[in-house]
Amino acid sequence: MSTITPDAHVDAQALDDLRADFRGELVGPGDPAYDERRNVWNGSIDRHPALIARCTGVADIRAAIGFGRRTGLPVAVRGGGHSFPGHSTCDGGVVIDLSPLKGIRVDPLRRTARAQAGVLLGELDRETQAFGLATPSGIVTHTGVAGLTLGGGIGWLMRKYGLSIDNLTSVDLVTAAGELVTASEDVNADLFWGVRGGGGNFGIVTEFEFRLHPVGPIVLAGPILWPMASSPELLRFYRDWITEVPDELTTAVIHRWVPPLPTIPAEYHGRPVVMVVACYAGPVEDGERVLAPLKAFGRPWLDLCTPKPYLALQAMLDPGYPHGRWYYIRACDVAELSDEVIDIAVERGLAIDSPLTSYPIFHLGGAIRAVDGERTAFGGRSSGHTFNFVGATPGRDGFAEQRDWVRQSWQALEPHQSGAYVNFLSDEGTPRIREAYGAAAYDRLKSLKQKYDPGNLFHLNQNIPPG
Repeated sequence: MSTITPDAHVDAQALDDLRADFRGELVGPGDPAYDERRNVWNGSIDRHPALIARCTGVADIRAAIGFGRRTGLPVAVRGGGHSFPGHSTCDGGVVIDLSPLKGIRVDPLRRTARAQAGVLLGELDRETQAFGLATPSGIVTHTGVAGLTLGGGIGWLMRKYGLSIDNLTSVDLVTAAGELVTASEDVNADLFWGVRGGGGNFGIVTEFEFRLHPVGPIVLAGPILWPMASSPELLRFYRDWITEVPDELTTAVIHRWVPPLPTIPAEYHGRPVVMVVACYAGPVEDGERVLAPLKAFGRPWLDLCTPKPYLALQAMLDPGYPHGRWYYIRACDVAELSDEVIDIAVERGLAIDSPLTSYPIFHLGGAIRAVDGERTAFGGRSSGHTFNFVGATPGRDGFAEQRDWVRQSWQALEPHQSGAYVNFLSDEGTPRIREAYGAAAYDRLKSLKQKYDPGNLFHLNQNIPPG
């Protein structure tokens, strides 16, 4: 345990009591590790918690929750630290840091995996792929399993196998009162409904159990690149083509400048590009037949959609979203790629003026839409596509301009929006959160919040107040 200097916000006796009952690392402003421990993925978030409690297990989590209740300090919960608006940290409060909790157990016979709350996507993928298995997860390997899953979990397997929450079979959760409970379809079913899309509003999930599927180790996947000027024709072709593709295929259209990656010839670096990134969750030869019309469209600059290890696909976008950059994100769902939406998409792509700024358009549907919308709290099952506008800079310089591009892009699509993916929300207020879930689900979530966290201890999130 570290020797820390108490922050002025922290009651000394409460801190002594916590020390006596805590086995992990306690980090405060006087600790040499403080600046390293307080940093999160989004470099534009610069907050100074009074205390960071790095938990080693459920007992530490319960102790940290009790400390937060007794002191009245704000409580933030950190898994992977990828929260776009910085909800995994706070000023002057206590951060319950779950990142030391790295346990993973794969059962290849039952095709299940149990993962603790500090596990990252790449860590889970590595263990499950050892058995040729995977569960749907996200698109950047250093994202935390916990936050991604609790908000829904979109990624490259979603049209075939659904969202992360559709493959969740149970969770262990510590409530605001410090009680450890299990939730599944058969036990605390109301809570299990809520954690599948409702985020961290109801407690701290300490462990997840997922259903696994045969995936890889080789999949047909990767990007196909065209010059940005091809975007109008490509998007209209893409819109028509995806109406016929099987659920095994998940794609995303990305507008950006070509990044300087070793897999891309230097002559293309820095050029404005529109790309379709694909993953076919089935036999490679079947995927080649399905993707043939797309690969033949127009004059692609590069075709990097080839057979590759599933782990390579999962890590493909990592260089575009490293820790420490300044990010500003706004997102929305649309029902379809109408001509009007396509025109806006093209215009916003042409307006990109930074080598780090981009936006993907994820194709939804398939197994996502096949799940009854009332089965989970997730609110976007009927959406056709998710837009995610990401403005990024190395630091403060130029950040305001990229933030303006994001806001203008989001506003241009506002008349066509049909909801939002809660994991992509920034700090946008209660009306936007309610819109993300829909009125009926939101009201049900409020009742669930009243049952499990009536004091709203867990409010640093896309918050659903008790009601």
